Amino acid sequence: MTIAFIGHGYVGLVTAAVFADLGNTVWVVGHTKGKIEKLKKGIAPFYEPGLAELVKRNVDAGRLLFTLDYKEAVGPSEIIFICVGTPPKENGEADLGSVFAATESIGTSLVGYKVIVTKSTVPPGTNKKVAEILTRFKPEGASFAIASVPEFLREGTAIADTLHPDRVVIGTTSDRAQGLLLELHKSINGKTVLCNVETAELIKYTSNAVLSTKISFANAIAFLSEKAGADVAQVLEGVGLDKRIGRSFLYPGVGYGGSCFPKDVKALIAIAASYGYDFKLLKAVDEINRDAGRHFVAKIREHFGGNIKKKTIAVLGLSFKPDTDDMREAPSIGIITQLIQLGATVTAYDPVAIENAKKVLPKSVVYARDAYQAVRGADAVAVITEWNEFRQLDLVRLASELKGLVLFDGRNIYEPTRVKSLGFMYYGVGRV
Repeated sequence: MTIAFIGHGYVGLVTAAVFADLGNTVWVVGHTKGKIEKLKKGIAPFYEPGLAELVKRNVDAGRLLFTLDYKEAVGPSEIIFICVGTPPKENGEADLGSVFAATESIGTSLVGYKVIVTKSTVPPGTNKKVAEILTRFKPEGASFAIASVPEFLREGTAIADTLHPDRVVIGTTSDRAQGLLLELHKSINGKTVLCNVETAELIKYTSNAVLSTKISFANAIAFLSEKAGADVAQVLEGVGLDKRIGRSFLYPGVGYGGSCFPKDVKALIAIAASYGYDFKLLKAVDEINRDAGRHFVAKIREHFGGNIKKKTIAVLGLSFKPDTDDMREAPSIGIITQLIQLGATVTAYDPVAIENAKKVLPKSVVYARDAYQAVRGADAVAVITEWNEFRQLDLVRLASELKGLVLFDGRNIYEPTRVKSLGFMYYGVGRV
């Protein structure tokens, strides 16, 4: 099958590369000449495990094609996926400008019958507007069906998530479109959910909202555990053994970030408000998430008697999660900014995200080539992102480099007893 993707971000490029690897001819449309030229050479524009090899292999095989021209991609394709960003507006609503702009360009390029699929995360009702735009811009004789096939990729495991998802949600308006999408996804291992377009649109928001709620709930229990003298790790282990609940995402820390959870929680609050519903639960989820970072900084301040001026804090981990270089809504941004505003010096290290971090973090941050250089002479070390590399650190060597043996574990990746036995003062999240 020949298909097209509009957009070459995480969703567009990963999904396009996977479908090309499954034997399809796949066009990807971009709007930046420099990026498209690099992609034509098989060079991936961002870090995702396995993606560089996947892109290069399929470019060399002639199955993965890149262009700036909508007509070149849309013309031969049976299915066109819209995979552009939907960033939040100031009021939390999703900005659909890129979706509608891409729709106009697709509309003017239509020939014959096409299935236009919105894979971007969009509020219920968006695809109806997409249909209206396509109808207004399409040439005479062209026809289409709309569909919604939301993505559920996790950065760091995006390729595996595309090939082996828990579910494939297909929201359509016609049997013909549904048949084509089922044919395309026949090699994808996952339970198929067939529904109308509005249901598919809402499934994605609901999924991310539930996961965000579990994280914020875990953080709320962590705050309570510290006051009550309990160990949150053991509390949540005991809770997670209940099969009705499970342990997935019940892990406290410094808060969730990334391109999905923060914006989708805010967007669902805004969606609910547009229908006259005050989503108080999700408002609390968002507030607790912001509290998590502030709580972590307060813990650092408290250790130093409320004053961290002229203290050097080594921060390990900058990306919003491991196995990605993505800094969007990363908890490290707020934490490091607060530390610097309070007068601290910050040295930092991340395995892959330093270049992206330099674009969003305060200019005064000093970057290191590895974890040991980052902590050299520091008064304390704070782990913000749970990279496996940090789990395997030589803590004896780490101690020898530090000025002060103080470890703030923002992801609870270390065993407190062992760390304390090495002479560290240890502060986890929800642990005493």
